[in-house]
Amino acid sequence: MIQGLVQLFIFQALGELVSKFALPFIPGPVLGLVLLLAFLVLRGRVPSSMDAVGSSILQHLGLLFIPASVGVVLYLPVLQANAWAISAALVLSVVATVAVTAGLLKVLAKKD
Repeated sequence: MIQGLVQLFIFQALGELVSKFALPFIPGPVLGLVLLLAFLVLRGRVPSSMDAVGSSILQHLGLLFIPASVGVVLYLPVLQANAWAISAALVLSVVATVAVTAGLLKVLAKKD
């Protein structure tokens, strides 16, 4: 299990290095995940050590929501004061996302 955890940390570190020196506009953890995906595709299977670590992390995934919940409770007065602006921004962003996705789908469907 330690070996799988070290492998995951290596991919995250590689992602941070690539982000620092080659692609600074993409976050390091995202690049690390892309590198990990490329490694797994080339290998053709998930190593058992990584599978054990991934399964263990997934069992406790709910714990990652605790900091977000604490942040919401901590900033609840600010969120309540700006509720209309936040709601409008959320609705507009969803509408814009759906519109852009539909437009892109139309353009790509015409190419076939």
